[in-house]
Amino acid sequence: MSQPHFIKSEYESHLAEHRLMGSRCQTCGSVFLPPRPLCSNCYGEKMEWVDMGESGTLVAFTVVHIAPTAMIEAGYGRDNPYVTGIVTLDSGPSISAQIIGVDAKHPETIVIGSPVVARFIARQNGDGQQPFLVFELIS
Repeated sequence: MSQPHFIKSEYESHLAEHRLMGSRCQTCGSVFLPPRPLCSNCYGEKMEWVDMGESGTLVAFTVVHIAPTAMIEAGYGRDNPYVTGIVTLDSGPSISAQIIGVDAKHPETIVIGSPVVARFIARQNGDGQQPFLVFELIS
């Protein structure tokens, strides 16, 4: 049996299938998101894919007015800011992602501790589409 590959393209293929997958060390049980091929806790190399689920809690956020190229191409910028944040998943790990379903022009309405759910979107990237993970506030 071959060892799974924990590379960006494999992670993105799971996102394209609307699955949020991380890696878990089979030696010590540490979980990583995004996935990694080597455990930073025990340095074990026996990793496995694990489904992270889709629900979590918003623990921090910021409003971005000066967007990187990919987000400018998606329509964001000075006049159309977006929110990015840290989400702690119910399964344990935390990850940074865009937060949708919020008013970036009125960040005072965004509440830390709000429940969120993963959404999977495709954005243009060069000649093709690339899957992206975002989180949406649950109302």
